[in-house]
Amino acid sequence: MRKQAIEDAMKRIKRNINSFNGKFPHVGHHGSYERIENEDWTNGFWPGMLWLCYEYSGDRVYADAARKVTESFQRRLDSNTVLDHHDIGFLYSLSAKAEWFVTGNEDARALALRAADKLLERWREAGQYIQAWGPAGDEAQGGRIIIDCLLNLPLLFWAANETGEERFRRVALKQAEQSRRYLVRGDDSSYHTFIFNQHNGEPIGGTTHQGYSNGSTWTRGQAWGVYGFALAYRYTGDQAYLDTSKRMALYFIRHLPEDHVAYWDFNAPAGPDTYRDSSASAIVASGLQELLEHLPAADPDADELREGLMASVHSLIEHYSTMDDFAAEGLLKHGSYYVRGNLAPDDFTIWGDYYYLEALMRLERGIRGYWYAPQSDQGGQG
Repeated sequence: MRKQAIEDAMKRIKRNINSFNGKFPHVGHHGSYERIENEDWTNGFWPGMLWLCYEYSGDRVYADAARKVTESFQRRLDSNTVLDHHDIGFLYSLSAKAEWFVTGNEDARALALRAADKLLERWREAGQYIQAWGPAGDEAQGGRIIIDCLLNLPLLFWAANETGEERFRRVALKQAEQSRRYLVRGDDSSYHTFIFNQHNGEPIGGTTHQGYSNGSTWTRGQAWGVYGFALAYRYTGDQAYLDTSKRMALYFIRHLPEDHVAYWDFNAPAGPDTYRDSSASAIVASGLQELLEHLPAADPDADELREGLMASVHSLIEHYSTMDDFAAEGLLKHGSYYVRGNLAPDDFTIWGDYYYLEALMRLERGIRGYWYAPQSDQGGQG
């Protein structure tokens, strides 16, 4: 079933290359993707999917399309187009860094390192954190970290490994620790965001931007934590990050409904009309594989985590994929972007599609995506 789902996804992606015509898929509207310019935080997921398809198939159609997309990311960084946020890691890990991992292209490596420098501009020394959104000193958005940033940190860890420059690692380590300390609650649930006094760094409190309420657990945020802390362990070997990832994963699995795919918030009143977020479950499907790779075989929770992974993947394929809808451009139905803001609360999301494909390919072929790569793996296919 996984192989069939991958082959179906690759056919849609190849068809979409010409259909998108240089634009980027963002969120769905009644079976089709909204096309946008390279100006959003989500734009890296499309080239990431293209590189996954190339690694899986060896078909240069995907690689050629991905390379053309990387040119757009070069222009975006050169012109500093809408980069006043922390999602530079999402953007450049799945475009330039992915191209370097797969082909060994030195220009792509240089672009990814420039992006890591750009991300460091978000560092706020007074509070010891990476500011999520807005310019320094912004009264509305200053002082804010969000759990999503954990998936931006691999760009910094990688840059530290590539250059030997400690400044990248120092910032990534501090941001990971601030996230673990302030965004993860005592019961292993999570805040979406935490606010500090941007002038002196004093912690103020946890809140949400996209969740049901300040005290609720937004499922996509919990998913970022599962995967992000597992990756932090990958880069640091710090057991605290592995333990945090595992606890958050168990919380996620144990709060799922019967079909093993998450609602948009664990605390939203559940009913027949409550929105799901298939993208949250897709992220966790990838994150669980990363987590399980590091857990010892005798870990008492390994079986529960593995069973949760397989149940979610099976449900995503059987009940949420578009395999039964030839005309659909997206891969995964019933994703939620921003429910409270009524922004694409029940349709395709390009990040959901990416993580769904990454999870399937890692299970089927060991292709794990572009958040990290050992030195010996770089420059593989040309």
